Amino acid sequence: MGTIPENLRDAVAKARVDVAALHAELPRWGLVVWTAGNVSQRVRGEAADGSQDLLVIKPSGVTYDELTPESMVVCDLDGTLIDGERSPSSDTAAHAYVYRHMSEVGGVVHTHSTYATAWAARREPVPCVLTMIADEFGGEIPIGPFALIGDDSIGRGIVETLRESRSPAVLMANHGPFTIGKDARAAVKAAVMVEEVARTVHISRQLGEPVAMERSDIDSLHDRYQNVYGR
Repeated sequence: MGTIPENLRDAVAKARVDVAALHAELPRWGLVVWTAGNVSQRVRGEAADGSQDLLVIKPSGVTYDELTPESMVVCDLDGTLIDGERSPSSDTAAHAYVYRHMSEVGGVVHTHSTYATAWAARREPVPCVLTMIADEFGGEIPIGPFALIGDDSIGRGIVETLRESRSPAVLMANHGPFTIGKDARAAVKAAVMVEEVARTVHISRQLGEPVAMERSDIDSLHDRYQNVYGR
């Protein structure tokens, strides 16, 4: 186990508080059960290439009622534990891979929320048939490749899929949603929104086939929401 550099200790302490609080949002919005799911946040070091960055994430196998800022664990971007009393989440390698390869990302969230995961089980993207989807995701919510947990295979799938998409969410095949954001709060918001639209589109399909939106309308809505209204 390493040590947290002196110049990052205050930032890590704040991230622990923020990440612990944001984990409470997952059960609040019905996105997780038992100990499933995790939130992480990047702590940026001084190196421009990100080589000194750290991440703060939930420990493995701890219930949400037990989570505190002190229980959060700190890892480097290889997923190696730097500080903490417990083992990092089993999804840490995926989070770390995303941070290493998407420098703009400051937060990552994974849930097994019911409706989004149901679409992942079908390996079917959520189509852009709602203005909310256009606003938040800029098009369909894509399906990522199937990957086994345990190494950075899931992270590779997330990065490969989202590099080609405006969406901050990917539904990993037969697994569930991963979301990204400029910070952990933005990634949690995306996790809440992906479940909401996955549910709504599912209900719509019980009534008939949802009507696709025009590409130009999607682009206009996304630009306005991301650069004017949503700011």
